[in-house]
Amino acid sequence: MKIRIIGAVAAGTSAAAKARRNSESADIRLYCTETDISYSACGLPYWLGGEVAELEELVPRDVAYFKSKYNVDVRTSHEVVRIEPTGKVLEVRNMATGEVFVDSFDKLLIATGASAVRPPIPGADCRNVFTVRNPAGMREMDRFLRERMPKRVLVVGSGPIGLEMAENFVRRGLQVTVVEMEDHLVKPLDADVSVWVQEILNNNGVRVILSDAVLSLETGAGKAYIQADSADLPEPTHADMADEAGDKPEGMRKPGSQYVTGVNLHSGGFVDTDMVLLSVGIRPNVAIARDAGVRLGPTGAIAVNGRMETNLPDIHAAGDCAESLHLVTGKAFWHPIGSTANKMGRIAGDQMTGGGLTFQGTLGTSIFRIFDGTVAQTGLSEREARALGYKVSVCHNIKPDKPEYFHGEEMLIKAVADRSTGKLLGAQIVGKAGVDKRIDVLATALSFGARAEDLMHLDLAYAPPFSTTKDPVLYTGMILANDLSGTRPLITAEDLLSRKEAGETIRIVDARVPAQYRKAHVPGAENCPQDMLRETEWPNDANLNVVTYCNKGVTGNAAQNILKNLGCKNVYNLSGGMRQFNKISDRISARQTQE
Repeated sequence: MKIRIIGAVAAGTSAAAKARRNSESADIRLYCTETDISYSACGLPYWLGGEVAELEELVPRDVAYFKSKYNVDVRTSHEVVRIEPTGKVLEVRNMATGEVFVDSFDKLLIATGASAVRPPIPGADCRNVFTVRNPAGMREMDRFLRERMPKRVLVVGSGPIGLEMAENFVRRGLQVTVVEMEDHLVKPLDADVSVWVQEILNNNGVRVILSDAVLSLETGAGKAYIQADSADLPEPTHADMADEAGDKPEGMRKPGSQYVTGVNLHSGGFVDTDMVLLSVGIRPNVAIARDAGVRLGPTGAIAVNGRMETNLPDIHAAGDCAESLHLVTGKAFWHPIGSTANKMGRIAGDQMTGGGLTFQGTLGTSIFRIFDGTVAQTGLSEREARALGYKVSVCHNIKPDKPEYFHGEEMLIKAVADRSTGKLLGAQIVGKAGVDKRIDVLATALSFGARAEDLMHLDLAYAPPFSTTKDPVLYTGMILANDLSGTRPLITAEDLLSRKEAGETIRIVDARVPAQYRKAHVPGAENCPQDMLRETEWPNDANLNVVTYCNKGVTGNAAQNILKNLGCKNVYNLSGGMRQFNKISDRISARQTQE
């Protein structure tokens, strides 16, 4: 049996390895346009920043390895230019020689991955405009940093890779500006979680520009002051001139001959810079599949079933070019990430050799580090859940990962549940320590359809060096369960502000000590510390809405319990307390100032 694989890295190489484990007689050949066939793209920013000593550590397996260990024929610098599905024929071009030849297959896997989006911005072809996708491109960026020694970099986009690169640019001594066209960083996050991410960036000297976009890249012509700024850069090196002469292989050579010295924004603003990183997302490489008649799904990636089969017989697809299934919604979903690509590739390799493995789906779970913070998410955001028609319960739980006496570090867990079923829908976390553990627990719970109240019954490991007695995940389940039951309802900062702005009468009770109240409090709040609540008369008015709060929510919940027991009908606890309210209030103020 002839197995042919188009593409390498995660899905393609995983499929080849699994197919060989299942069958010693299969003729397995893999075509790859790159020279590096198996690498960790997610580790590239950390090599640039110096945490990974050698780039070769991120490229662990080469052609010789796959030949000796798996007897797989890997053809690098080979592009499959056409698939003829009826006759099961491939047309292949040797990129080094230009030779075009024909190959055939019994089973075919399309694992063509995805490519960084290079938006149609004037000046985007300049020599100091980069994207992040593979080791070759990272080597080129590192060479530019060493030889031209830029002082400033502008990162366009705020996805995980862009922010990881921002951190590592800072490690290389650059001044970093991030421009994001959305009104908050990291689009998949909810805005009320993203504000925590922005605070981390600001605390580490990264300038953030929101709700703005790049109009064009300025090369300095006609702008003398920009030319003066860029004069600090060294003259082009011999390697630069070799690029211009076309001595480097296609794909390594920058097409433009000029250098960006500044960026014009849609708002009319201008940002001086010595280099630009475009990190506005990636798109699946599906042209060859589409041209062969392979069906694309609603996400624009290749539609596959659980066996990684396309609509064409004996043609499979896996990795960043293929869709998956969302475990919460049951709908087609595209979440390009190495862990999922490896899993999909393994299943495709098993299926092509008669195995029975199937792909169950994904939650879009992700995690990344920025400076001393960790950002993670799984399942649906509040915004996504509402757009899908869910009526949701939302909580903001701020707790340390372990006791304070063991140097516990605070984290925010935002969790979303379905009011009609009580099922957990998704979670987002920002913190300094223990974030990975909690997001994995929540992802596991989501995978098995857990309800919010199930979280509080999990038997999680406890010892002071690792957790609090009631783990933040357990607390999250308790808070959501109280809100879902209606006994201890929550109100978010955004909801409180919008209801107040609409003229609704709400009595806001600050349950903290007077010193904390005097330092800062929710506008219109009255200070009534928890230990004085029982001594205060509260009207038994069914139409009166009361909101209690403290710094993070615990004392606010205690005050809520007291008032309910004293006969108050409608008492809400402010989700996330004053900590979350301040961040939302600051965000609203910043937006109003910008407008």
